[in-house]
Amino acid sequence: MSAPLSAWPWEILGNFKYMLYGPFLARILYTRYQDDTIRNSNWCLHIIILCLLRGFMYQAWTSYTSMLFLTRNRVIIKKGVDFKQIDKEWHWDNFILLQAIVAALGLSMFSDPETLGVWNKKGIIVVLMLHVAVSEPLYYYIHKCFHENKYLFTHYHAVHHSSPVPQVYTAGHATFLEHLFLTIVIGIPIIGSFVLGYGSLSLIYGYVLIFDTLRCLGHSNVEIIPHQIFDKIPLLRYVVYTPTLHHVETGTNYCLFMPLFDALGNTLNSKSRDMHKKISLDSGKNSRVPDFVFLAHVVDMSSAMHAPFVTRSVSSMPYYTRIHLKPFLPISFLAMLIMWAKSKTFLNSFYYLRDRLHQTWIVPRFGFQYFLPFAADGINKQIEEAILRADRLGVKVISLAALNKNESLNGGGTLFVNKHPNLKVRVVHGNTLTAAAILHEIPEDVTEVFLTGATSKLGRAIALYLCRKNVRVLMLTLSTERFRKIQKEASADTQKYLVHVTKYQAAQNCKTWIIGKWTTSRQQSFAPSGAKFYQFVVPAIHGSRRDCSYGTLAAMKLPEDVEGLGACEYTMERGVVHACHAGGVVHYLEGWTHHEVGAIDIDRIDIVWKAALKHGLKPISSIRKIVY
Repeated sequence: MSAPLSAWPWEILGNFKYMLYGPFLARILYTRYQDDTIRNSNWCLHIIILCLLRGFMYQAWTSYTSMLFLTRNRVIIKKGVDFKQIDKEWHWDNFILLQAIVAALGLSMFSDPETLGVWNKKGIIVVLMLHVAVSEPLYYYIHKCFHENKYLFTHYHAVHHSSPVPQVYTAGHATFLEHLFLTIVIGIPIIGSFVLGYGSLSLIYGYVLIFDTLRCLGHSNVEIIPHQIFDKIPLLRYVVYTPTLHHVETGTNYCLFMPLFDALGNTLNSKSRDMHKKISLDSGKNSRVPDFVFLAHVVDMSSAMHAPFVTRSVSSMPYYTRIHLKPFLPISFLAMLIMWAKSKTFLNSFYYLRDRLHQTWIVPRFGFQYFLPFAADGINKQIEEAILRADRLGVKVISLAALNKNESLNGGGTLFVNKHPNLKVRVVHGNTLTAAAILHEIPEDVTEVFLTGATSKLGRAIALYLCRKNVRVLMLTLSTERFRKIQKEASADTQKYLVHVTKYQAAQNCKTWIIGKWTTSRQQSFAPSGAKFYQFVVPAIHGSRRDCSYGTLAAMKLPEDVEGLGACEYTMERGVVHACHAGGVVHYLEGWTHHEVGAIDIDRIDIVWKAALKHGLKPISSIRKIVY
């Protein structure tokens, strides 16, 4: 049984807790549209506005601290925030709802906000005095009690410290009882100023938002304040805390915002200042060099908002179009234009695998731009610069994602390897494992398949591999010359298994379709009932047949010992990556010294597959039925 007041009263509601804001909105709307006057109803409007501003404040801070391309050199704890921590902190904003309810009850005792002044200088002085004289020591004492009393720490405060990497949202991750105390702490200066007759609207908005700003700062895990400020103004180190001061070690640094009270209570951690100075000095240096880099690109305007620095909760789940993000598409479009004009390849996310740093870099280009003839040179330049940067840093393997290895763009990476023959970093397209993942999902008793995109890099490899297994391959292509070229690569005794077809109707009796190019609903209609669609086309086709099964893009689950992974890769489930990403990981783990670019080596398909399984990567069954 949980301790008294440790659980939130609305915990059972989950995300439906936001319905508790309903009475506030109802009261506001009733007053406006019924032309009626409900006593102090205007407080509800200001409470809702303040709640929105507070939510935006925490989101803005989270977005900033998650922009690794800006903050990576100032990060305090270098671990990644994993899915477990994200799920724990999912309802970080419970305290905003709690304080809204308490505010509605408390402020209703005072005059309607329309009768208040917007500004009162005396009120600011009163708030500061009450904060320093009452709120700061009160919080210090309560916080210290929660640490030093074993029962209170175990049953209450341990929840807050269960997050291994302090984040902005960690500030709200605590029990109901703790936030009741925090509500008193934040409420004393506000209520006190009103009781003394110095209350104003700006005082409420200003104090609460500054309070939140300092809370965000303290939990951000990014050291923003330069140490030189404290060297020049020593007194300041007792007035303002920093993230380094907050969560260095449990058992020290109990203050709210002012380390003065830790100094007076002899609980100031002596290591904090040295650590702060070291992080500040190291901010101008390069951070740890990644061992492996996955070089991805943006897919479209909607999926651009799936980035971890946009919304952490959204990026921790597989991507799909979310209606509530639709209004932000114009911002995404503006970001695309800025990235096109100014941006260079940037760091998006990272994780650790066996104490080795793996990063995802993003080429600042959207999917549609790869099909603009005039944009090709610019895209290749971005990819080339990323490869050369990785080479300079000492990265071991860089794996090209999706359109970054497009055959028509750069020959599957061949362009860069030929241009820079002395590269120490290994350039990998990862398609060998992609082909292996598709091939090993096809049942062994299949004797015939229909293949579209047959002349592509993957299509060629799949066709040649299957004909070696005596599987008849109906290769859809309008080019007889390309078909013959692939057929000549097969041995004399297996060439008969490659069959050239030019129409989808030729596969009306084939129940195994491997899709390598976009296929319309009409074209899918030629498949017999019960057919299975395996695919490697980007983007994946939309299934239109309820009587058939459809596979998603080839994918692999990362090994169980992966650490700090907290973002889903596009539409993949948690912990699952595209097979080409996994192919690069295997290349690194095996220590292979060759580049994997250009045409797929058929003889290496099984070698790469066995290596992937040896290192703990697991195949993901992608076949599913269409559900309407």
